[in-house]
Amino acid sequence: MEQEDLLQKPLVAVVILSWNGKTFLEKFLPSVLASSYLPLDIYIADNASTDDTISFLEKNYAHIKIIRIQKNEGFAKGYNIALRQVHADYLILLNQDVEVTESWIEPLVEVMESDPYIAACQPKIKSFNNKNYFEHAGAAGGYIDLFGYPFCRGRIFDHVEEDVNQFEQPEEIFWASGAAMCVRSDLFKRYKGFDDDFFAHMEEIDLCWRWKRAGYKIKYVPQSIVYHVGGGSLNKESPKKIYLNFRNNLYMNFKNYELYEVVWKLPFRFFILDFIAFIKAIFEGKWGEAGAILRADVRFLISIPFLLRKRVDTFFIYWKHRIEPSRVKQKGYYRKSIVWKYFIKKKKTFEEL
Repeated sequence: MEQEDLLQKPLVAVVILSWNGKTFLEKFLPSVLASSYLPLDIYIADNASTDDTISFLEKNYAHIKIIRIQKNEGFAKGYNIALRQVHADYLILLNQDVEVTESWIEPLVEVMESDPYIAACQPKIKSFNNKNYFEHAGAAGGYIDLFGYPFCRGRIFDHVEEDVNQFEQPEEIFWASGAAMCVRSDLFKRYKGFDDDFFAHMEEIDLCWRWKRAGYKIKYVPQSIVYHVGGGSLNKESPKKIYLNFRNNLYMNFKNYELYEVVWKLPFRFFILDFIAFIKAIFEGKWGEAGAILRADVRFLISIPFLLRKRVDTFFIYWKHRIEPSRVKQKGYYRKSIVWKYFIKKKKTFEEL
């Protein structure tokens, strides 16, 4: 490609946050390096790995830029630290356990370039271990329900759909998956990035929610395809992961709900839905899961004074940078309870909703 053509195209930086990820990088980094898009920078942000990730990279990929983070700061703060050191037009956040296709970046950039009010987008995310199916973390784009439960087109709770070309059109969604997420660099920094206190899980939904409140759009781009292993850092049944999911969901809802929603939705979530989840875990003998839910709810209650300040800060940031009235009650918002639909009405696929 001619130098002049390269200068006219936006610079993209793929940033892979890695923690003890040598095995994944050894397997999947070659696919990232084979990406056809130019100009492209590739960074590995190492979250204080205790394996030989760094020596492996230095020996085999000396040309790749390494950002060394002094301790394991988790997904949220780890990316915040790393992305402050990256300068590009678009940032693609990519999990260490993702295999990409050769031309996966071009469709993402094309969509972002088509509308300056698109804050972020995601590819179609399929399962690496079963490539005919979507993958749990993102699938065909994120939605959120009446009570703040996230789900995906192609994945509702633990039910994952086969990809039979049912989601082949670009769509506006509520949130883009952090497993493979393209964002505008300036917007990420203007909105202060992820919430450090989330550590991991739902920080990308929280950020997309803030963008939606300010009038921006989030898009799903099926022409871009990646394959995700999933559970590369924490297994989905890990009590720590369950704790973070429940706690961070309550944090996120408290920060982003309108005041009237805080008054009635959060008590219903807390005292009814989370209690049912707790009792269900006990009856199923899942003591680690039950304990994680209880700890998450207690931590939320203790954190309310601290979260009040976060709520105020969040409001001022999105108010200052808003471009139009809130889009929250528009694309990607499901006005019913996904819990009711899935567990009571037995609706397992997105089409059935």
